[in-house]
Amino acid sequence: MTFSFPRSLLAAGLGLSLAFSAANAIAEPHKQVLADAEQYQPEALKLLERLVNIDSGSGYEPGLKQVSDIAIDELKKLGATIELVPNTPEKSNHVLATLKGTGKAKILLMAHMDTVFKEGSAAERPFHIKDGRAYGPGVMDDKGGIVAGIYALKVLKNLDFKDYAQITFLLDASEETGSDVATDLIKKTAKQHDVTLNLEPGRPADGLVVWRKGSATALVEVKGKAAHAGVAPELGRNDAMEAAHQILQLGKLGDEAKKTTINFTVLKAGDRTNVIPDQATAKADVRAAVPEEFDRIERDLARVSQDKLIAETEVKTSLQRGLPPMPQTADSDRLMAMAQGIYGEIGRKLTEEGSGGAADASLSAGVGTPTLDGFGIVGGNIHTPEEYAEVASVAPRIYLLSRMIMELSKPR
Repeated sequence: MTFSFPRSLLAAGLGLSLAFSAANAIAEPHKQVLADAEQYQPEALKLLERLVNIDSGSGYEPGLKQVSDIAIDELKKLGATIELVPNTPEKSNHVLATLKGTGKAKILLMAHMDTVFKEGSAAERPFHIKDGRAYGPGVMDDKGGIVAGIYALKVLKNLDFKDYAQITFLLDASEETGSDVATDLIKKTAKQHDVTLNLEPGRPADGLVVWRKGSATALVEVKGKAAHAGVAPELGRNDAMEAAHQILQLGKLGDEAKKTTINFTVLKAGDRTNVIPDQATAKADVRAAVPEEFDRIERDLARVSQDKLIAETEVKTSLQRGLPPMPQTADSDRLMAMAQGIYGEIGRKLTEEGSGGAADASLSAGVGTPTLDGFGIVGGNIHTPEEYAEVASVAPRIYLLSRMIMELSKPR
C-alpha cells in the first residue's frame, strides 16, 4: 500500500509507502532513542516551564516574541535555518525552521505559540507540578507540542540522523484565532511536503487524532425600535427579546448523528436598563465533521430565522467559515498504524481519536498532504484554568515523534 497523493517526488521514484502496521513493527524499542528521550525529560520540563511562564495569548506580541525567541534559539542549536513570516496586520511573526538531510522525504511538523489565556495568567497560575501533572496556561495547548518537537529533533541530532530530505518546523503565532497569513502559509508549506505531523496536545486517553471537525461562526443581527422601558414600552420593538427567541430556535439546528453542533456563546443588546434596545447581535460556535453541514446550517439559519417572536423586527443571519473539517482517510489510517506500531515498541497502546476542536492540521489535510494530529504531550482540561499535561507522557511522546520521523524517512 502507498499513499496516492500527487507528488512529483513520487513520480521521480521516491515511492514513499507508509504501509506500516503493528504486525510489521519492530518488536524491540530503539534503545538509543528511548534512552535519549528518557534522559531529556527533566530538561524538556524545564523548557516547558520557561514557555508556560510567558503570557502569549493570541495577539499579545511581547509574549509571542519571547516564546518565538526561545524556540528559535533552540532550533538554531540544532542547525536549523530560520525564516520569520510577519503575521500582518499584527506585529507577531510565524516561524519556519528548516533542517536539511540526505534522503528524499519532506516532513512538516507544526505547533503553535499562542494560547487562549489573557495577559497576567502566567503570573496568576505559574507552571507547577502536582501529583504527576504539570499545570499552567498553555501547558498542553500548545507549549507542550513545541517542546515535544524540539526534543524529538534533539534526539535525531544525537543519532546524527539525516535520512530525510527536509524537516520543516512551522510555529504558528495565531492558531487559536486564525489569520489569513497563517492559513496561506500553512497551505503553501504543506503542499511542499510529503506528510504533516501536527503537534497539538495528545488526547487524554493517550491517543492521536485522525479526524477533526471544522469551525464556523454564526451571526444573528436583530434590528428593533427603541422606546422608554417604563413610560411606553409598547412603542418599542424589543430586539433583545427577539434575539433570545432566535437563539432558542436556531440553537436546535445541530445534528448529533452527523456530529454537527451549534452553541450560542455571545449575546449583546442595549446598554441602558430604561430603554427598549433597538440593536442586538448573537454569535454561535458551529462545528461540523463534513463541509456539507456548513452549507446546510447556513441555509437553515436564513429559513428558520424568518419565524419571529416580535413583529416589525428585522433579523439577518450569516455564517463565517473558519477551519475546514479534517476527515479520516486511508492516508491517515496508514499513518495511525505506523504510530501504533512505534508506540508498541515501548509497550504502550495508542488510541485512535477524533476531536470537535478545529486545528491547523485541517489546513494541511485540506491541500492533500497526508496528516496526523496530536503528537504533543498528553493532557486534559484544554482551554481552562485547570489545563494540565501528564509528566509521564513527555519521554514516550518524544520517542514516538522521533521514531515517526525515522520511519517516514525510510525509502520504500
